[in-house]
Amino acid sequence: MRRRTIALAVAVAAWLALVARGLVRTRRAIARISNLRDETHSDDQGAVRSVQSAEVTLPEDELEKMWAPMNLERLARTYWRFLTRATLGFIRVKYTEGERYVCLLFRPFVLLSFQAPEYEMAGDRALVRWRIESGVLVSERGRGGNGYLEIEVRRLPEQRPGEARLYVEVEVANFYPAIASSIGRWVYENTQSRIHVIVTYGFLRSLAILDLAESRVGRLAEQAPPAGDPQSNGAPALSPAGRP
Repeated sequence: MRRRTIALAVAVAAWLALVARGLVRTRRAIARISNLRDETHSDDQGAVRSVQSAEVTLPEDELEKMWAPMNLERLARTYWRFLTRATLGFIRVKYTEGERYVCLLFRPFVLLSFQAPEYEMAGDRALVRWRIESGVLVSERGRGGNGYLEIEVRRLPEQRPGEARLYVEVEVANFYPAIASSIGRWVYENTQSRIHVIVTYGFLRSLAILDLAESRVGRLAEQAPPAGDPQSNGAPALSPAGRP
């Protein structure tokens, strides 16, 4: 049983990796992606924390054009677009006023549902966070907003004139997988967890083309950095209203 499970997970992960790389290669890279890292572990109560990160090196003028609240919203939308593309449309994201549903093709086949996104942008740091509400992939203990998915971006000191660097991190925290509680932690680690890491690595690599998706709502489209105030960038601090 375990050998078959591993073989299936490896096959799916390999397929997703090929699809993800193919998506990146269709466009000319503008940025360089380096230092890809993964840190995934669970505590004694079964809560999973999974962090994938990378450094993005890009022309300084490109970053200055992009460092704005509306592009944080677009980055959030880019993540969901990549997830759909990488799975060839089998996984889709549906929207309501207050939630986002990650579905297997259609509702009611909801894998995960999230509360409306929260945004923060201040100084050299920006993030978007979705709190996990429910879904078949999360156990009862992890529902109701206790766990979350988050994308964080931080500006790093420059190393070469004319170049800028970013640290980009995708984090799932306080997540209680239903597979681990109902079948076993080993099965989760060798299936869902592996596939999540592969897809997230693909998303991070895809940032090389700097192709940010258009927001579905555009809540932050009208917000721009206030003149003379580089610390605020005009974005709300973790406001749950709105969605990309």
